[in-house]
Amino acid sequence: MEGVLYQVILGYFVLGAIAFAFIGRGKSREQKKEIWLKYGTYVIIIHALFGSIYFGPHYFSYLAFLFVAVGYTELIKVWWAGRAHRKIKGSHPKPYFFFLSVVCYTILALPFLLFSFSDRGALYFVFAVVTVFDAFSQISGQLLGGKKLIPSVSPRKTIAGSAGGAFFALVTAIFLVGFINTGRGSALLFSAIIVIFALLGDLLASYYKRQYDVKDFGSLLPGHGGFLDRFDSLIAGGAVMYFLNSLMS
Repeated sequence: MEGVLYQVILGYFVLGAIAFAFIGRGKSREQKKEIWLKYGTYVIIIHALFGSIYFGPHYFSYLAFLFVAVGYTELIKVWWAGRAHRKIKGSHPKPYFFFLSVVCYTILALPFLLFSFSDRGALYFVFAVVTVFDAFSQISGQLLGGKKLIPSVSPRKTIAGSAGGAFFALVTAIFLVGFINTGRGSALLFSAIIVIFALLGDLLASYYKRQYDVKDFGSLLPGHGGFLDRFDSLIAGGAVMYFLNSLMS
């Protein structure tokens, strides 16, 4: 089954490459370079996640702790960088906003870390659903355009993009039933819940940045806006899967 999942992922990468080539038509050389840099980095990230599960789930746990730890540092970095902006503009979030943000992040991070010790099947399921949702949300959004989802929070995220990502994630979940030993109906329900929380995690991260008038969480991942920008959906999706597994057991 792992081989089939990997082939599906490779197939999606091919579709993604075709879509990005189409999106890049008419753009400047610098814009095309940015598109392919982001795509290449994403390919590496997905292979790292898949490999961490394939070669031993404990490797995924190591990555999970890394993501969460770096996430805390990025929250602090954005807060610190936002201080300069606040002095210039004279407006800023309430003093307790940072504290509440850290609390909310911890509420998601702790169950995500517990989820990282799950069996391979659950890890593959969440990894695949979140990965497909993230990737095709961006692709669908750029290809279809349309009305923005919540422009004041995430200027680039569109309703069509989120719907397209959700559609591909749900379709993918049908082929992942064997990983969580449940029926197709339950797999679809689980994937729908994971998609909702993945989207909420992404929106919460964007809202946090907007409050401090900061564009990116960091620059450690070329073409991406930091670890939280890349893994906020996975953290939220993994957290809700931990609770779903708890309800099932």
